[in-house]
Amino acid sequence: MSDHGPLSFSPLPNAEAPKACRRCPRLVALRKSLRAEEPKWWNAPVPAFGDPGASLAVVGLAPGKEGANRTGRPFTGDASGELLFATLTKFGFVDGTFRNDPDDGIALRGAIILNAVKCLPPENKPTAAEIENCRPYLAKALKGLPELTVILALGKIAHDSIIRLSGAKLATYKFAHGAKHDLPDGRILLDSYHCSRYNVNTKRLTVEMFEDVFRLAQSLSQ
Repeated sequence: MSDHGPLSFSPLPNAEAPKACRRCPRLVALRKSLRAEEPKWWNAPVPAFGDPGASLAVVGLAPGKEGANRTGRPFTGDASGELLFATLTKFGFVDGTFRNDPDDGIALRGAIILNAVKCLPPENKPTAAEIENCRPYLAKALKGLPELTVILALGKIAHDSIIRLSGAKLATYKFAHGAKHDLPDGRILLDSYHCSRYNVNTKRLTVEMFEDVFRLAQSLSQ
């Protein structure tokens, strides 16, 4: 296996971190320890998943320990992906049947899933430096999507990374669930609370709230 790993399945291979990326020492240490504990897991930067001709990009926070860090596909393998893929399916972005398994054979049509941070952070909390270290990969991904018109940020960290990449001021573009922002490059940024198990269980994010944001995203990306 090469340093870049099996990235041929990525829709944006030129925007991916190498499999042995060493930019963040804390994340590298966690990755090494998990490789020793769970050698069959992915345990590496997680590539993008979706359509390179996407008009909608969904940007999450980072891989979950037993989700994408285990399976190698964003939002696959734990509870966080269930609501996301159910909603993507409802609005016509999924070909096939999502089974929360990277071998389920699904494909995305018109949408792509990215993360602000490509490696698993301890306690799902990346540091400011780790977010900054990974931002160039997000920048390459967004620049590599010529048909992209709408970006949906799942949570404030994803929102802030996108605003920083745009060159705008965070104070001018404040995160709020359901908020719509016109970015300097002409693209549209929408905000949503992250579809984490915690947010869903506490009702901070409901199915109806999430679908409302996707309904708006779909209408703006057509």
